[in-house]
Amino acid sequence: MNVNIQTVHFDADTKLVGYIEKKVAKLTQFHDRITKIDVYLKLDNVVHNIKDKIAEIKVHIPRHSFFVKQSSKSFEESFDTALDSVINQIKRKKEKLAA
Repeated sequence: MNVNIQTVHFDADTKLVGYIEKKVAKLTQFHDRITKIDVYLKLDNVVHNIKDKIAEIKVHIPRHSFFVKQSSKSFEESFDTALDSVINQIKRKKEKLAA
């Protein structure tokens, strides 16, 4: 499984990158054929003082991709919400395939 973390308009500290890598590793328990995971962290509304922090997660499995985009006031919160959403998508896809 290849994990790719990209940041836009800023540099992520090692604590944030470690947090994301630890959480992403848990995705393998929901699907065993994940080939690649792309995580994009972006700052939105750079013009204003209040910046929304956007987390996008793209999970690739053979013949399918899952994509989630979430925004909030912190990257951890955005990432956790997006991760929950992508886990739900993976579970639904597996249930459809099993039925």
